Amino acid sequence: MKKIRKLLVANRGEIALRVLRSAREMGLETVAIFSEADRNALHVRYADEAVCVGGPQSSESYLRGDVILDVCRRLGVDAIHPGYGFLSENAGFARMVKEAGLIFVGPSPEAMELMGSKLAAKAAVANYNIPLVPGTEEAITDVAAAKRIAGEVGFPILIKASAGGGGKGMRIVNRQEEFEEQMQLAVSEAVSAFGDGSVFIEKYIGSPRHIEIQVLGDEHGNIVHLFERECSIQRRHQKVIEEAPSSVLTPELREAMGRCAVDVARACNYTGAGTVEFLLDENKNFYFLEMNTRLQVEHPVTEQITGLDLVKEQIKVAQGEPLSFAQEDLAINGHALELRVYAEDPQNNFLPDIGTLTTYVRPQGPGVRVDDGFEQGMDIPIYYDPMIAKLVTFGKDRTEAIERMLRAIDEYQITGIETTLPFGRYVLQHPAFVSGNFDTNFIRDHFTPADLAPAPLDEATGKLVAVLGAMLLETKKPPVASATTESVAPESKWRRNRLGTR
Repeated sequence: MKKIRKLLVANRGEIALRVLRSAREMGLETVAIFSEADRNALHVRYADEAVCVGGPQSSESYLRGDVILDVCRRLGVDAIHPGYGFLSENAGFARMVKEAGLIFVGPSPEAMELMGSKLAAKAAVANYNIPLVPGTEEAITDVAAAKRIAGEVGFPILIKASAGGGGKGMRIVNRQEEFEEQMQLAVSEAVSAFGDGSVFIEKYIGSPRHIEIQVLGDEHGNIVHLFERECSIQRRHQKVIEEAPSSVLTPELREAMGRCAVDVARACNYTGAGTVEFLLDENKNFYFLEMNTRLQVEHPVTEQITGLDLVKEQIKVAQGEPLSFAQEDLAINGHALELRVYAEDPQNNFLPDIGTLTTYVRPQGPGVRVDDGFEQGMDIPIYYDPMIAKLVTFGKDRTEAIERMLRAIDEYQITGIETTLPFGRYVLQHPAFVSGNFDTNFIRDHFTPADLAPAPLDEATGKLVAVLGAMLLETKKPPVASATTESVAPESKWRRNRLGTR
């Protein structure tokens, strides 16, 4: 067995801090890396040692695998945990780590490469009779041939980048006459985002739910699934609210999807924690979408309903330990929700917002968990993903988890920037969400920016507010300027907060 003594976390922010905490509980020495923009970050202060690896841009720091490996050599590090994002699904980096004689806390480079290509992944799982969305089995470059295939599959269709993710290189085509233009745009975006213009065609499922299954495998051939997460509340094809378990899966459907997820992991000899994603249509038919070969942002909801620490399980597997439980030992306990608290303005197309956390007070109490990497007075940097925190609630059932989330949102005090907290409150109170009758088109079908605007005052209240406002202004009139008295307008507190001054 390969014993880990010293672990470096090749990441930043809330996930770095979350991994460091589990490592400390396991008695490991810890090393943090940071960019010049993160010099005062919480994960830097928490680790036993911390090293600056470059400038604020990711390409100058968190993506510098060579620099990170040099830090490992200098500090006697045994293993690297990549978190998610950055180098977490970079097969080349994972291979460099192993060639350097270090342990990579994650799957093999070969598994990453196989599942990193959507087309290769589809080919690999085909031998296990995994349900696939109708479409092409290989990359398409000939526009005329692609157009003919799209007609055979039937519009609407989806053009997707093979190496894609996060909604990039993805185009919905509703009519044949739109096809050529949309394919050229998809290829161009794929080349720009991933350096790979390979695209393929799938039948577009108009009202799907996004269901993913957490899997865990060891080096001894044991693979289990840890049930599902519902991830259908999304903006720009990226998740905002997740829950476990899903409100629509029957025990039979859960078992079938779980079995398929295990087979997907088996198809690439998967080790560690990974996630198999499916689309579920309105008739409860499910289709394999892709596999994420890393820890997911939404992993806390799975931890809440299973009682497992997925980071600790990753580290144990990386050390060569067999899983300490079998599938029949696992059961769902309660219900969990996660709201990704982004520094974004939901009333302005969820555009990122930057500034200073003038006020930052976390919610507390029963069933509330906050994974974050900030504290009051810190700045939200412009260089990285705008997520501030993962707000997680747990209850004996879905109703209690929702009630606790609403309470936690009200307790969460953040000023100085716009956040997704008001949007989270809106979703959790919407009849479609409460009933469980929603899909990935929730924002398109049920949300407009006006839904978050303050309710208009009735006529009587409006008049009262106007009178009180006039009286307040009267009492605060500045003295008349004279030769010896200078009149100075008070600085706007709103402006001061928005500009980030203190």
